[in-house]
Amino acid sequence: MEKTVSKSRFKSHALEYFRQVEQSGEPLIVTDHGRPVIKVTSYRPDADELLRALRGSVIAYREPTEPVDAEEWETLK
Repeated sequence: MEKTVSKSRFKSHALEYFRQVEQSGEPLIVTDHGRPVIKVTSYRPDADELLRALRGSVIAYREPTEPVDAEEWETLK
């Protein structure tokens, strides 16, 4: 079960709650009149964001266990 806190309580203790979320990694649900309105979570880069830099970087993957020729190595740099 996720931890919840009212909007008014969150407002007066926001930094404390931010530190708790950061340290524990557990999300916090902020409620308004008992209704969930905001979810505070620690930041984790999206997998797509991490892989975006690698897209298009593999030129060929024909024989991965064979040694690379010196000329081909220069092409890969």
